[in-house]
Amino acid sequence: MSELVVHSIPGSPFGRAVLIALEEKAAAYRFAPVAPATLRTAAHLARHPFGRVPVLEHGTFRLYETQAILRYLDRVLPGVALTPAEPRSAGRMDQMMNVNDWYVFQGVGNVIAFQRIIAPRLMGRACDEAAIEAALPRARAVFAELAAQLGADPYFAGAQVSLADVLLAPQLDFLQQTPEWEPLAGPHGDLRRWLDRMNERPSLKATTWTRVAEMAEGALRASAA
Repeated sequence: MSELVVHSIPGSPFGRAVLIALEEKAAAYRFAPVAPATLRTAAHLARHPFGRVPVLEHGTFRLYETQAILRYLDRVLPGVALTPAEPRSAGRMDQMMNVNDWYVFQGVGNVIAFQRIIAPRLMGRACDEAAIEAALPRARAVFAELAAQLGADPYFAGAQVSLADVLLAPQLDFLQQTPEWEPLAGPHGDLRRWLDRMNERPSLKATTWTRVAEMAEGALRASAA
C-alpha cells in the first residue's frame, strides 16, 4: 500500500482525529509536522488552499478536510469499521460529526480551548477572559445536547466506536484541560464517562499532544540527517 502521510500541527484536535483513526485501523503512517507560522506559505497552500490542517497524502492522492479524510481512511483501510452498517446509526454518526465541527469547535473549542491553551502555550498571549465568558452560554447548550445525544449508549452511534467518537474525543479532551470543564461537564456524568472510556483506548494514548510532538521532533531529525 502507498505511504500514508499526515501533515498537521502537534496539538491540533482535528489532526489528532486523523491520527486516532489510523491507530484504530492499525495502519502505518508518517507524521509530517507543520509549523503554525508556515500555514500561509506557498508550500503549505499547495497542500491546503485555505491554509489549514490536517492534510492527508496517500501516495499521489491528496485530501484535506478532516471529515473527508476520516471517511476515506475508513473506506480504504482494512480493520475494524468505524462507520455503522445500520442506516440510523450511520445517520447519527454523521449528525454528531457535523455537531462537532459547527457547534463544539465553532464558538466553544475555538474560543475556550484556544484562549486557555493555544494562546498562552504557542503564542505567549494572555487569556481573553471576556471572550471565554461570552462563550459559556453556547458551551453549556452544546454540552447539554452532547449529553442528550449520547444518552446511556457507550458511544455516540451506539454500541461501537465510530468516526463521531474519533472526531469528538480530541475536542472534548482539549476542553477537559481547561477550568471550564468541571462546570460544563459536571452535570453530565455519562458524557464524562464516555470521555474517560475514549481516553483509555490505545489510539488516544498514542496521539496525545506530547506523543505527537515527539513524532514531530523525530520527523524533523530525520529530515535534517
